[in-house]
Amino acid sequence: MATIPITPDQDAIIVEIQIAAPPERVFKAITDSRQLERWFTSPECPVKFWKFDSRLNGAYRYETEPGSVAVNGVTQFVCHGHITEYDPPKALAYTWFANWHDDNTARTVVRWELTPREDGTHLKVTHSALSNLPVARKDYSGGWPGVVESLKQFVEKTASPSQ
Repeated sequence: MATIPITPDQDAIIVEIQIAAPPERVFKAITDSRQLERWFTSPECPVKFWKFDSRLNGAYRYETEPGSVAVNGVTQFVCHGHITEYDPPKALAYTWFANWHDDNTARTVVRWELTPREDGTHLKVTHSALSNLPVARKDYSGGWPGVVESLKQFVEKTASPSQ
């Protein structure tokens, strides 16, 4: 089960989870467009596409079909940004601009840290620069745990990074 603290300054959501797979496998799942389309989705928020250019300064874009979840009146989500840190299989960070933010021009940052453990990977996801986005912050505090749980289930059931 994922842990979900919000920092005292209300700036970041931090989600941590243990995944029974090596960091290389987990890193592939968070940086490969085809794999992201398979696990970074839900019936309430169905993915339309993921485009992820896996390299430093690469761009990504994520869009959903209209879903049953609404945040700030938005039900069809669009998110984009650029990769600011790319250190396989240890760390990945990117800017995150989203059309459902309280201010959709606000730049937030998502950072994934992968630490090898004897039984797999300790994953820590930090979504920061949220202090001025109270509605989005509340949504992320409920959303990120489900995202990392989906990642865990996907990675643990797939046998190889090419799947």
